Amino acid sequence: MLMSPQQAGVEEWVQSLVLWLKLGVEACGALVIAAGVLLLAGRYLRQALSGQRPDYNQLRLAFARFLALALELQLAADILSTAVAPSWDQIGKLGAIAVLRTALNYFLAREMRETESARAA
Repeated sequence: MLMSPQQAGVEEWVQSLVLWLKLGVEACGALVIAAGVLLLAGRYLRQALSGQRPDYNQLRLAFARFLALALELQLAADILSTAVAPSWDQIGKLGAIAVLRTALNYFLAREMRETESARAA
C-alpha cells in the first residue's frame, strides 16, 4: 500500500531540512560579513600604525567584496525559504526582500567596478 507524503512524514522532514539549510546559509552570510569587518579593521590598523595614510577606497573595495558575497548568501537563503513558504503572503514578503537584496548587490557591484576603473586610470 502506498502512503501519502503526509502519512510518511516526508513533507515535514523536507521542510525541516530546508529550514536548517536556510539557517546555515544565513549563518555563513553573517560569518562572511564578520570576516570582512575583521580584515578591514586589521588592514586599517596596519596602515594607520605604520604611519601610512589609510587608502580608504582600497579598504572599501575589499570590504565591498565581502558584502557582495554575503548578499548572495542571504539571497540564497531567501530562495530556500520560498521552497517551504506556507502562504502567498510569505512568498510576497520573501520576494520583496529578494528584490531589495538583488538591487543592493547590483549597485554595490557597480560601485566596485567604478572604483576599480578609477584606480586603474
